[in-house]
Order: sequence, then structure tokens, then C-alpha cells
Amino acid sequence: MNRDRYGSSVGPGCGRLLLAVGLLVLAPFATAQAAAAASTGSNAAEQARPRIGLVLGGGGARGAAHIGVLEVLEKMRVPVDCVAGTSMGGLVAGVYAAGLSPATMRAELAKADWHDLFQDSPNYSERAFRRKVEERRFLPASETGVGPDGVKYQTGVVTGQKIKLFFNQLVGDYRGQRQIEALPLPLSIIATDLVQGERVVFREGSLTTAMRASMSVPGLMSPVETRGMRLVDGGLVDNVPIDEARSRCQADVVIAVNVGSPLLKADEISGLLSVTTQMVNILTEQNVTHSLATLKPTDIYIKPDLEGVSAGDFERTSETADRGVRAAEAVADRLRSLAVSEAAYAAWTEKIQVARRAAPRIDEVQIAGLKRVNPAVVEDHIDVKAGDSVDPAKINSELLRAYGDGHYENVDYAVLTERERNILRVTPLEKSWGPDYLRYGVNLDTNFKANSTYALRAAYQKTWLNELGGELLAYGEIGSDTGIGLDYYQPLDAQQRYFVETNLHYGSKLSGIYQNNQQLAEYRVIQGEARIGAGINLGTIGQARAGWSENWWNPRLETGSPFLPSLSKQYGGWFGLVDLDQTDRLYFPTSGWRTTVGYFDSPANHFSKLDAGGSVFHSVGDWVFSSRVSYQGSPVGQLPVYDAGSLGGMLNMTAFAIGQLKGDDMTYGNVRAERIIGRLPLGLRGDMRIGLALEAAKVGTPYTETNLKGWINSTAVYLGGETPLGPLYLGYGYSSSGSTGGYYNIYLFLGTP
Repeated sequence: MNRDRYGSSVGPGCGRLLLAVGLLVLAPFATAQAAAAASTGSNAAEQARPRIGLVLGGGGARGAAHIGVLEVLEKMRVPVDCVAGTSMGGLVAGVYAAGLSPATMRAELAKADWHDLFQDSPNYSERAFRRKVEERRFLPASETGVGPDGVKYQTGVVTGQKIKLFFNQLVGDYRGQRQIEALPLPLSIIATDLVQGERVVFREGSLTTAMRASMSVPGLMSPVETRGMRLVDGGLVDNVPIDEARSRCQADVVIAVNVGSPLLKADEISGLLSVTTQMVNILTEQNVTHSLATLKPTDIYIKPDLEGVSAGDFERTSETADRGVRAAEAVADRLRSLAVSEAAYAAWTEKIQVARRAAPRIDEVQIAGLKRVNPAVVEDHIDVKAGDSVDPAKINSELLRAYGDGHYENVDYAVLTERERNILRVTPLEKSWGPDYLRYGVNLDTNFKANSTYALRAAYQKTWLNELGGELLAYGEIGSDTGIGLDYYQPLDAQQRYFVETNLHYGSKLSGIYQNNQQLAEYRVIQGEARIGAGINLGTIGQARAGWSENWWNPRLETGSPFLPSLSKQYGGWFGLVDLDQTDRLYFPTSGWRTTVGYFDSPANHFSKLDAGGSVFHSVGDWVFSSRVSYQGSPVGQLPVYDAGSLGGMLNMTAFAIGQLKGDDMTYGNVRAERIIGRLPLGLRGDMRIGLALEAAKVGTPYTETNLKGWINSTAVYLGGETPLGPLYLGYGYSSSGSTGGYYNIYLFLGTP
């Protein structure tokens, strides 16, 4: 219509000319309007995209498949608006929300030593030496709390000490405590209230605490106590939290990834552990079935093929992640419909990335929450001074050494900012089942002949009797060896570097007398000792002490012909002891060294005794090589029969019975080669080995087996491994020494020596 009006006022030629000029003048404006219109359309399209909630289910090590799914989402440019996870899915979700890329996540989880992470204590070489001494006598796992309320037990095989510190380092807590509500990507982590049996959803609070609570497999890991609740694995109530993701960000589309373990088959259920596992799997499958029923046609369900991958296969992280990649690629067409432009995805990525500041300089170190333990004991382990930056590997190592003192359920930390000051707050949580404990030990040592020993041990220990850490240990032993004793240990300074100790012991043990591989007699030797001394703790390396020891000795003939004089002997003297241990394990070490040098001088009885020995261990792959030497003798005079050296028994001249070789000036050495043929599951330290030992000994003045002259040989082959009752050996020893046709023994050993 407008055209007609203009056409009546001008001629056709002029109209065309004016039209051309007008188009030239208006072209830039038209182009700008068109671009603006296109941009508006694009933004509208981006804004109109469906809101996406990502759900990562629990499944232990099978949860590494989530990383592969995230890699595909990243490759296809699929943004998410919130993420919810349970158990291992909660770990991956938390790390993802904290800003780690899938590639970084894959690398960090793959290089983690998960077998070590499920070991609470630091390397044995880094534990407090006081605790090492206890573990030599009593089973480490036997600790039972006792108090006015009765007997109390540790609530899991693993307290999760190393796991929590690993989480802290993974999400960057050493730069400042990470709070869920402060993360740019909305996050929900599911746990279970053990008391109420209800679902607990973490939408705020400490990120790593939520991750740790969600992974607390009942029976394996201790519950997390927070917010007045005791929390365990969220998989018991909501292993694939679809509804949570839908409500967390009003998701239009849910991408749900299920990595749960299938139910065990009938032939796979054969013991208590498998029955317990099946019960947990049944509970999990029930809530997963309910959750999957809420999926809508618009949702995307991903279930990776994880056949052959168990919940404990953490060493297969990369392989499992690859299976997640394949599962996500199988639904690529549906995922592609959720993709956004490169610019939009870059903007989303920038939005969820967390700017990671450098580790702050610390203005103050605080030790918080202690009730019994002197804070100075913890401070002695923390080498962070005002002005230092937090080094995550260093702080983890220091907190593990503090944990190795044996007084805490866990030792955690947080970096807080208060009034523009950075505070490193260390929070040791004292054992809820302490400070008084019952400890147990067993011993079985037999050559399937007459010479066998067995014993059951029990002890009552009171710790932190005063602010310096005084300890009282009362113990008893019944069996072929019997005894009672009382030890009192009193540190003299807050850091527990110096101490005094009093020991009282009374008991009896069997001792055989041998000649030409025949037991001629067996005595029950009644022994008593009263000792008082002072010493110094040499950090985690060892201990040195000196003092006075008073001893009583009385042999009583049990069987055979008399050999020892029928007399009672009392003798006293000065003693000194240096005990150093830097092996990585108490039993079946793979590396390190240990040495002991003890000296006793009895002026009234004109003799002294030197008892010294040392061992070294080195591993190459699955092979462990070791060597041990020892000496027992008297630099002054000659060892009397009542304090003679002795050899015999498993890996102590294996071809001979326990104590078969007795005498003065006894030298012993061995070299061993062992191959690791199996390892205990997560939460249990130790392995199974087959071994060969070449042994040799020389007795300067023999009191038994007097026909054996010079160096005596022994060869041992054995099967050994660590069990919940201590080390186990089954071995055979043979010696060609002597003129009686050789010596041999078959040994079974179980328990603490």
C-alpha cells in the first residue's frame, strides 16, 4: 500500500534511483538488525535448552566408569545443571563439582594406591615406637574398648583416615575448606542415617565429609559422625538418586548412570562375607529398582557393561573408565540432542570452573577437640610455622604420623580464614572406644612332635593416666607357657621424648634338653623379673633405654633324666637396650631394616651378655629378599646355663626344635627369598608367600647337641602369610650337619611370637 502512494508522487526512473540510493544508505542498518535478530534467536535457543540433571550411582571401584561417561559428555558438549551421587558416584560427583576435569580425575584416581588408602595407619616405619612394641606382643586388630559402660568395639575394619586425607587433597581443601553450597555446580551427595535408617542428603557443609560419609560401607568403614548422626553408605537407601537430581535443579532431563553390583549367584555365596555382601546387594537392588521406575521417556539411562569388574577392583580404574566411555557412546544419538554450541559450552565450562588460589600462608596452627590427649603430642608432629604455605603431601604425612600414635579414630584438618588470618585447624578425634583397652594375642608353635608350645594372651591397658600420657598394662598368658605381668610407662615431657618404665613379670615355660637329635629331658623353668629403667624415644625410628634388672630362675624337671642342677638362682645387673625398626610392616616386610642391641652385666655373677641382631628387606616386583644375622654371647666370662643363648624353631635354624641349640657365643645368619603369590582384600594388610631360607649357625660352647662342631647348616622351604590371628607359617627344615643322618622338622606357626 505504501508503494502505491509513493508511486503516484514520482516518476518510474526517479523512483528506481531513489530506491537504489535508499538501499545503499540503509544496508548497514539492515545487516546489524539481521545479526541482532540472529543472535537473539541463538540465545533464545540456548536459553530454551532443557535443564539436565546428572546422576552417578554407587558401586565401589565400578564407579570409575562414571569418569568415562563424563569424558563423553565433555566431548559432545553436553552441559549439566546439577549432579547427584551416591558412594563412589558421590566421590566422582563431588570431585566433578569441585572443578576437576574428567581427564584429571582419571589420572588422579588411576595413580592412587587404593590398597594403601584402605590402610588407616601410616607405614609401619612411621608409627610411634610405643605402638610398635605393643603390636609385637598383641594382635593389632584385637584392640577392644572397655569402660564404665561396658565393652566397646571399633565400628569398622577401616576408620578411613587415609581416604579422608586423599579426598582433602583431591578437591583442594588445603587451599581452604570446600563447602558444597559454595560450589558453582549444584551438588547432592547421598548418605544413610544408620540409627534412623533414613536417607540423608548433603546439599551444604564440608564436601569431603559428605564424600567420606557416602562411601562408608557398613562393616568395612567406620560411620561418619556429623550433625548428630552416624552416617554410612548412601547405597543402602538411594543408590541411583534420580528424584534428588530432578528436584535439585528442576531437571527436564535426567542422565542416570548405574554401576551397581549384580546379585551373587548361588555358587558364589559360601561364607559370612559373601552372605553379608549379598544382603547389602539385595537392599541396594530394591531401592535401585524403585528409582529406575521414575525415569521418563525423555531421560537417558546408561548402564556400562562391567562384567568381571568387582566393587574392589580399584587397580582397574582406567579399564573401567573405558567401559564407561563405550556405554555413553552407545547412546550418543540421544546425548547429541542435548549438545550446545562450542561457545555456549565454553561459557558453561567457565561458569563451573573454580578459580583455585594458591595454598595460603598460615598465620596460626590450632589443635582442636582434644579431651584427654595433650595437644603438645600432636603439635610435635605438625611442622607448619607461621608464614609457611600448606604443602598437601607434607601435611598428610604429618597427620598420618600423629594418627600413628594410636590415640585417635581420625586426624583431619581444615584451612579457615578468620579476621583476615589463615588458620590451619587440626582436629584429632579421640577413639570413642578408649582410653582403656583389652588386647589379645595367640601363639601356636609346633613341630608335630613332643616339642610344641601354645598360649593365649590377654591384657588390660589404661592410657592417658595423666597429662603427660602415663600408661598401665596388666597382662596374663595361659597355655604351655604361662605368666602374668605389669608394666607402667611414664613419659617425662609433653612431647614424650623421655620416659621411665617399670616392668614386673612372673611365669614359666617349657625347655627341652637335646643330644643327637633326641630330647633327653624337659624342664619347666620358673622365671621372674623386676626391671626399672629410663629411656629416650628416637622419633619413629626406635628407642634406647637403660636400667637395673633383677631376675629369678628355677628349673623343675618334667620328663627325662636330670641335666640341670636342682637349684634356684637369683641374679641382678645393669642393662642397656637399643631397639630400632624401620621396616614397612611388622610381619612380612617388603622393605626396610631393623636392629636390636641388648647388653646385660651382672657384676656379682661375673658374666655379661650381648644379644644383638639385625635384618634387612628389599623387594623387586613380587619377590622379597632379606637377610638376618644375630649373636648371643658373653664378652665377660661365659654365659651361665640359666641365661644361655638358644636357637631352633621356624626361621631360627628351622631344622631344629625350639631351643634345641643352647650355649654361649652363638652366631646365626640367614638369607631368604620369597615370592608373593596373593594379597589380602581391601582393608586388610598382608600377603601370602612361598619362601626359601638358607641358614647357618655356630655355637662356641654348646650346652646341648655337643657333637655338632663348627658351622651348622639348615635349609627351609615354607608357605607364609598374614591372617587376622597374626602371621602364619607352614614350613619344612632340613640340616645335613652331624653324623646321625641329619636333622629335620615340619613346623606350623600361628600368632604373635
